[in-house]
Amino acid sequence: MQRPAELVLAIQRVLELNPEQNDDYFDGVSGNFNPTDVLNQLFPDEASLSQLEVVQAKLAQDERELQGEIDALQEELKRDQDPTRMQLIQEMIFELLGQMSRIREKASESEAVVRNITKDIQVLDLAKKNLILSMTTLKRLQMLVNALTQLEDQAKEKRYAEVAQSLAAVKQISSSFKSYTSVHRIMQVWKRIQQVQGEIRTQLDAEFDALYLQDPSKPFKIAHIADACAVVDVLGPDVRTQLIERYVTLELKEYRRIFRASDEAGHLDNISRRFAWFRRLLTSHETEIGRVFPAEWRVGWWLFAKFVAVTRDDLSTLLSKAGPALTVQVLLETLQQTTEFELSIAKKWITPLEEILKAASPPATHIQSMSSAFEPHLGIFVDAQDRALADMLAPHRNPRARSSLDTAPKAPTATSTPRASMSTTDEPEPAPIVLPSSTELFYFYAQSLEQCAKLSTGQALFDLCGVQKKWLKIYAEDVLSLKFKRPQFQSRKSTDARFDAAELQQACLFINTADYCQTTAAELEEKIKEKVNDKFKGDVTLQSERDLFMSVISAAINIQLRELESACDGAFSTMSRVNWGAMNQVTGHSPFIDDLVQATEQVAEVIKPLVEQKKFLRNFFDKACSLLLIRFTNALVRSRPLREIGAEQLLIDLGVVKSGLLKLPGEALSTTGYTRSLTKITTRLEALLKVIVTPVDPPEGFILNYTLLVGDASFSNFQKILDLKGTPKTEQNSLLDSFLTITSTKTDLESTSFLTSLDMGPPVSSMVGSPGTSRVALPLSTTPAGAESVFGALTSPPPGQKREVFSDIRRFVTFGLRRDAPPPP
Repeated sequence: MQRPAELVLAIQRVLELNPEQNDDYFDGVSGNFNPTDVLNQLFPDEASLSQLEVVQAKLAQDERELQGEIDALQEELKRDQDPTRMQLIQEMIFELLGQMSRIREKASESEAVVRNITKDIQVLDLAKKNLILSMTTLKRLQMLVNALTQLEDQAKEKRYAEVAQSLAAVKQISSSFKSYTSVHRIMQVWKRIQQVQGEIRTQLDAEFDALYLQDPSKPFKIAHIADACAVVDVLGPDVRTQLIERYVTLELKEYRRIFRASDEAGHLDNISRRFAWFRRLLTSHETEIGRVFPAEWRVGWWLFAKFVAVTRDDLSTLLSKAGPALTVQVLLETLQQTTEFELSIAKKWITPLEEILKAASPPATHIQSMSSAFEPHLGIFVDAQDRALADMLAPHRNPRARSSLDTAPKAPTATSTPRASMSTTDEPEPAPIVLPSSTELFYFYAQSLEQCAKLSTGQALFDLCGVQKKWLKIYAEDVLSLKFKRPQFQSRKSTDARFDAAELQQACLFINTADYCQTTAAELEEKIKEKVNDKFKGDVTLQSERDLFMSVISAAINIQLRELESACDGAFSTMSRVNWGAMNQVTGHSPFIDDLVQATEQVAEVIKPLVEQKKFLRNFFDKACSLLLIRFTNALVRSRPLREIGAEQLLIDLGVVKSGLLKLPGEALSTTGYTRSLTKITTRLEALLKVIVTPVDPPEGFILNYTLLVGDASFSNFQKILDLKGTPKTEQNSLLDSFLTITSTKTDLESTSFLTSLDMGPPVSSMVGSPGTSRVALPLSTTPAGAESVFGALTSPPPGQKREVFSDIRRFVTFGLRRDAPPPP
């Protein structure tokens, strides 16, 4: 417990503790004082108890001294709290406040005296300041009047070099008199200044009009006009803008007359004549009058900006009037010429087009480029791309004229493979890896994208992206997926269980093509986002189209699995017809297993060299492993009863199948996941067969082996084992009784296992429909939880699930009826 510091100090004073002395027993007294420790120090043993009276006497003496100290402090406190003394202190405080007030009053009186003394001096200072200001103002006024008189004389004599200097001086000096315009004399001078500036401006207008409308045979004085330009700069930017605009209007007057939109010269197909005319005008300007203007006026820029504004209006009118008659060729040629002209001008002045138009535009006016007039009409170009794509893909969308599919590789022979290289001169043309139509499609996309980006990066480019999305979807659905959608009704005899190599190769071609399309579509999306305007970037996506191509890949893999199943169908049919119960001995693996493994390897050999991406090959082998084990299990169930010898033979056959499936992908494609999944499924099949191999006599050993290998206490699952084993009905009743008796005492057993969902009436084929039709998509892996796996739902129950001997009343009633049934005769 933490003791207050005051209590610790009080104990120290009572016991006369001094922290500097180390010979006192109470040196340890502190905030963590423990009386027991102090007593142990005073009396460390029984012999020290003889000093008890001495310690008590010392403590009593300390207590008395402490009490005396307390009394003295109380007396001192009483003296300090005497009312008479407190009153004296208050009187002293009041006296001090009074002295402070008197000092403040004397300071105010002193300040008033000083102010009276310096009053005359302040008046004199103010008078001096006003006098100086008046003299300065009058001197400036005199300078202004003299400069104004001089300016008038110079303006009359048209000495513009001197006028520019005098006018600048007059404007600078007059700015200081703006606040004195209420004075009559200054107001008169101010009006005189405005009048002189107006006269100079009128005089300059006449000078420049004479320059603009001069007779070419009469030369003009360059220095004289250059001096006049200096005067214009002094007058202000509004005067300069007015003079430039008048010059530009006069220069382009002839252009407006020649290239009217209603005349032939102004038509769209004559737009090159417009640009040629302006180039001649610009050259004439730069070699003649343009030399007069200062470079910072950028009169050439103003000429170009006005030309752009006039031409853009004409183009907008012409394009609107053309309407449906406007062809893509005319539109693109006109736009290309316009864009090239604008780029050439920007290159000439080494300045972006937008900056030129902005710098040469009047205030509050924005001039757009000529090429922007084509923006609302670029839908014609987008529609033309749509029609071109329709024509390009029309042969491939026609089921009767799929020319692109004819380029699929031929079936390999025993001496050659579709991808083998040959050194002879008569080497055949190599088979395409992807459909040529896909590369043609994306090549066309790249060309149209680049062309459209040069024309516009706004709405037109975004609309073109929509067209490309549309035809990507059509290509995926009508070209690639069309093969999978059309049912094939050719039938195959079970004795002629061979796969269609051409079908496999075409599926490989479609996988490569769909993968190429979805990869290139992602690159196309990035390209469009790089070129399109920022406001459209968020809406550019080709993800749904890429998903369609992934669906094509999945369908093509299912085609490969269909052919694999057809190749193995004969072996599984033979397996289903074997009478396992009649076997007397095991003589190695069954003959049909060799056919099964060989057929599987043949299919794999066709597919491996033709599929480019290993991930799709791994996906195929994962599904193929699941498919073959499904068929093996279904054939096993259909061929019951198995008996002990038959089950032992099937164990050997399963081992051979497992070994073949482990080698099937090859070292380059085999993965730990594939091996682990294959081992998991075959282990369960082996457990099933090992239970069947076990003799039913004695029953206890048979049931114990079941619980060890299967690991559940399910009544129905145990009955499935008996049915597969071919146990007679009369023996099944007693075995079921023993099973219930034994498993009822084993609470650690689960109520379900991998046998729970084993179908005892499996279909003849796991394919939907005939071998020629598209099958249901298999899971991507052979995980037991997969929907298509024969042991898909045969997983162990979740931990902690309560075990039930009978999962429902129906099974219990069925069991009772079976027990009461009379034995067969």
